[in-house]
Amino acid sequence: MPDHLLNAKLDAEALQTFVAVAQLRSFSAAAELLHKTTSAISYRIKTLEDSVGTPLFQRTTRSVALTPSGEVLLEKASQMFEWLQMLPEELQQVSDGIEPHFALVVNNLLYEAGAIAALLAHLAERFPHAQIEVRRAVYMGVWDELIHNGAQLALGVPGFHTINDDFITEPLGVINWAFVLAPQHPLASAQVPLGNDQLRRYPAINIRDTSHRLTKRTAWKLSGQKEFIVPDLDAKIACHKLGLGVGFLPAAVARALVQRKQLVERPVVVGRSPSPLALALRREGTGKIAAYIKQLVAARAPLVTPLLAVIDA
Repeated sequence: MPDHLLNAKLDAEALQTFVAVAQLRSFSAAAELLHKTTSAISYRIKTLEDSVGTPLFQRTTRSVALTPSGEVLLEKASQMFEWLQMLPEELQQVSDGIEPHFALVVNNLLYEAGAIAALLAHLAERFPHAQIEVRRAVYMGVWDELIHNGAQLALGVPGFHTINDDFITEPLGVINWAFVLAPQHPLASAQVPLGNDQLRRYPAINIRDTSHRLTKRTAWKLSGQKEFIVPDLDAKIACHKLGLGVGFLPAAVARALVQRKQLVERPVVVGRSPSPLALALRREGTGKIAAYIKQLVAARAPLVTPLLAVIDA
């Protein structure tokens, strides 16, 4: 980095003067705002320009305009002053036990975009200075986000019990499964219950486990059966509707699709066992946001019930 940039006098008063001139497009107006003389303002800006080694303003006898360098500095300086203005409240937030950065993981089976947006809007109003992130994960990927990627709380970790002692779990319920087919699929009119020998002739439609460090799991696939792997539940449903393959959907999801005659449910000889899901959160490093979401879930508050709709008690 050039020496003149290392030694640049970007003190708060110089930046405040620069921002005033840049916003008002006038040295005299900035002088009046800052209770300084116009010559003092001009001197301060000239000193700042010499310090950074580039003109910040284009001056004429009638106007003042920012140079490209001035535009960049105005953007950065404005961000800095905004940050300084908010800093006391952010520090108070940390002191009050509110996480400055909070990551919530939602199991793909529970994810509902509208409900996530409503929850984020509510949390943003209640915790205005927190940076909140929502992540969607599949199967063991939910645990992976907690263990390896710093998330504080998850809705829908597989199983009722914690994976290690760093976390606390609270059961949410189970997902029951329904075997579904497209109405035009050859097995839709076959004699039931359908056996494994019949099923393995058609591809299984599965969602890819998003875990990177934990052992991935496959939801349902018979020995020797071809498999289509898709990224999320919406894609899996779309594949079933097209008759690309066979498989299980959460019973609550399947019921709605069957009622609309988009899929048919068929009994099978060997079904899929119910899948227990839990809420999981860190024992340490969580604060009021995690506690508040946990409270909403425990009370089955309307704000979170759409995220729990596929879970049976």
